[in-house]
Amino acid sequence: MNEDQIVICRCEEVTLGKIVETVEKYHCSSREVKLRTRAGMGFCGGRTCRGMIDRVVAQVSGKVESNQVSMSYRPPVRPVTFGVLAGDQK
Repeated sequence: MNEDQIVICRCEEVTLGKIVETVEKYHCSSREVKLRTRAGMGFCGGRTCRGMIDRVVAQVSGKVESNQVSMSYRPPVRPVTFGVLAGDQK
């Protein structure tokens, strides 16, 4: 397997190559990588890939993002009925 084909974000199937390409092309932060590639926007909300994305961006760009707005975590969305919200059902 080619190193560029390593999947960093499993939820959105974003590869290391795509992240590196995006950082090199746009000189972007982790947050911008997220918006451009959807890495970290899947079901887990970035819980499994956020750290790796931050490290890849820092390595490729050569700078640590101390003053940038970092990627945020989003809890998974689970549908519930109005009955559960009202306390009528479990």
